[in-house]
Amino acid sequence: MSAGAGPEPGLRVVHRRYVPHAHAHYGGALVDGAYVLGLFGDVATELCVRTDGDEGLFAGYDEVRFVGPVRAGDVLEVEAVLERVGRRSRGVAFTARVLCRAAPQRGPSAADVLDPPQVCTTARGTVVVPPQQQDDDTA
Repeated sequence: MSAGAGPEPGLRVVHRRYVPHAHAHYGGALVDGAYVLGLFGDVATELCVRTDGDEGLFAGYDEVRFVGPVRAGDVLEVEAVLERVGRRSRGVAFTARVLCRAAPQRGPSAADVLDPPQVCTTARGTVVVPPQQQDDDTA
């Protein structure tokens, strides 16, 4: 991060991930919601590195909504958008979308691209970063 640059609301970070069959937890190859929350933590970490040069810590969620299923064999796109910048806290909006879905009725390795992608999880949360330390030369 360059000196003097600060975090700006609107910054967007996106990860994509294939959901392995080992993560199926329920009938119908459903994956538990905690899987997506873990992905939200990963994308929040990159967001903090990009804005503050530090991995930061997740303080908590204000809201989580599971609005569609996640299944083994899905390809997910997970997005974090910086919404609010405090002195040490950052408000982040998260969205997870299913981009591709397995189609086992057509064959064991068949899959479809979903157009449009289906939103499966949304959330808002807060991350915290340590206070910026000044170099001895600039203090």
